[in-house]
Amino acid sequence: MTEKQAPPVAGLLLAAGGGRRLGGRPKALLPHRGRPLVEHAAGVLRTAGLTRVHVVLGARAAAVREQADLGDCVLVENPDWADGMGSSLRAGLDSLAGTGARAALVSLVDQPGIGPEAVARVLAAYEAETSLVSAAYDGVRGHPVLFGAAHWAGIAATATGDQGARAYLKEHRGSIGLVECGDVAQPYDIDTEADLSHLE
Repeated sequence: MTEKQAPPVAGLLLAAGGGRRLGGRPKALLPHRGRPLVEHAAGVLRTAGLTRVHVVLGARAAAVREQADLGDCVLVENPDWADGMGSSLRAGLDSLAGTGARAALVSLVDQPGIGPEAVARVLAAYEAETSLVSAAYDGVRGHPVLFGAAHWAGIAATATGDQGARAYLKEHRGSIGLVECGDVAQPYDIDTEADLSHLE
């Protein structure tokens, strides 16, 4: 790959949430293995083989920049992060326009049970700009999700509130390639105080 050739798939990490159910502690800054959770999540994407990673920040973005080592990532600030995940997904896809990326592999900062093995499986299923691929856990669709560039405009148009790409994926469910990852990952979210037990 020459320097001018962009990798076809970019990683897109959504890490803007304010942790409303965690007493307003941004998920990006939760400690995991001695470092901020966002740093761990970005590292998972790198380890899986994604050389370009865009990270969408929102709540306490300045603190995240200060505390997390994200020097090899493109940091995207979403001023509308409080509107929900949809706005972060739109901001992230916008940031990939013009980069040469032909697909975005989207992961969430609050799913530390999903490691490089699952991400690599979804990445390996990329074929073209029309690709639409999702990890599955015992046959149930989950994250990460890979969106070929042909889908970005449609996703951006329907990504509102906390829905993210849910409406778009529901409408195109017949086109989604499912990649089973239940044997290598656990798709739990860190949403409540009780969920913090998953962090190390």
